[in-house]
Amino acid sequence: MHRQMDHGSGHRRPGYPVAAGIFAVGMAGTTLPTPLYGLYRAQLGFSELMVTIVFAVYALGVIATLLLAGDVSDHVGRRPVLLCALGLSAASALCFLFEGGLPALFAGRLLSGFAAGLLSGAGTVTVMELAPPGREARAGLAATAANMGGLGCGPLLAGLLAQYAPWPLRLPFLADLVLVAVAGLLTWFLPETVAREERARRGEGGRERGTWRRLPVQPRGLVVPPQVRGVFAPSALAAFAGFALLGLFTAVAPSFMAQTLRVSNLAVSGAVVFSVFLASTVGQSLMGRVGVRAALPGGCLVLVAGLALVGASLAVRSLPLLVAGALCGGLGQGLAFRAAMTAVSGAAPPEHRGGTVSAFFVVAYLGISLPVVGVGALTLWLGLRGAGMTFTVVVLALAAGVGLYLLRRPPAGN
Repeated sequence: MHRQMDHGSGHRRPGYPVAAGIFAVGMAGTTLPTPLYGLYRAQLGFSELMVTIVFAVYALGVIATLLLAGDVSDHVGRRPVLLCALGLSAASALCFLFEGGLPALFAGRLLSGFAAGLLSGAGTVTVMELAPPGREARAGLAATAANMGGLGCGPLLAGLLAQYAPWPLRLPFLADLVLVAVAGLLTWFLPETVAREERARRGEGGRERGTWRRLPVQPRGLVVPPQVRGVFAPSALAAFAGFALLGLFTAVAPSFMAQTLRVSNLAVSGAVVFSVFLASTVGQSLMGRVGVRAALPGGCLVLVAGLALVGASLAVRSLPLLVAGALCGGLGQGLAFRAAMTAVSGAAPPEHRGGTVSAFFVVAYLGISLPVVGVGALTLWLGLRGAGMTFTVVVLALAAGVGLYLLRRPPAGN
């Protein structure tokens, strides 16, 4: 790993906990609209399918950014990429703040996707590279917890403000802008972890200013080094299945609760979505005790149990079962996700770590988008309840298959 304390290296600079906080703030902005989609539906009069399409635009922005700029932080440094991501996050919040119809929602979600795409790779690697010797495992937990914790705090914050404070479609984004401004200020003081000479070498240019002009423009995010591929494939499939569950909760769970379970309180909806991410963070914290070899297949099988509970909650219209499914599924997703991230990032060489981690997130965000759009399309024929039950069966089968495969061929690791 390359570390450089530039711009006043003699002074104490923020470490990996601050970087994790910045990462969490950036990710929180991407899920703020989750409990608000029902209000937008009532105001603008669009269908459940349109909700999932708006959500998918976000995921497409993430994937496009990861493909085209997944390893850009390996070339120009982590800090410039983080500042760019926070700027895009602020622009997204402004689109929602001054929302005037579906075009503004699409623009806001696309910008949010660009921000998340930059943050997913650069944020994760920054947190891990700022860890002092002996704290690498703790920093790995901080990185994955910041990702999941940030995603969970977005719906919780928006649900509470929308339910109990004025301006339900404005105040959440004003609060987000304040948090992003603070995160941007802290990012300015973060130490750069990619040395200047290393950035120049990777950009094939001798001057830092020339590095930007000489960046490759072809898609690079999915170029996984050969020595990583054996670990990458099953790990990425496990992430796909887990992120499919997260996509269900962040895109349509509030609609399930309102239409199927008759729960209209936005704070409750936000709290239920938060619970799946909280459980994911707990699962990630447990992975260090369980070890990669056991956590990756075990997490997939716990995810299967969570999906079964979610399906049962829709079948019998039970909020407690849905919460149980969120907690169980989130726990399994967290176990599998951190184990997969640890296996992939550990196998990647330092010079390609940013691009490899970004490639991992490409597959994960395909999981958070494609199945959810399928749910939206199925609502036209099966209704929301039937579409949700179909989704759980399909993703359950995928998670079970990956889990059983990994039981037979566990990944290398502790």
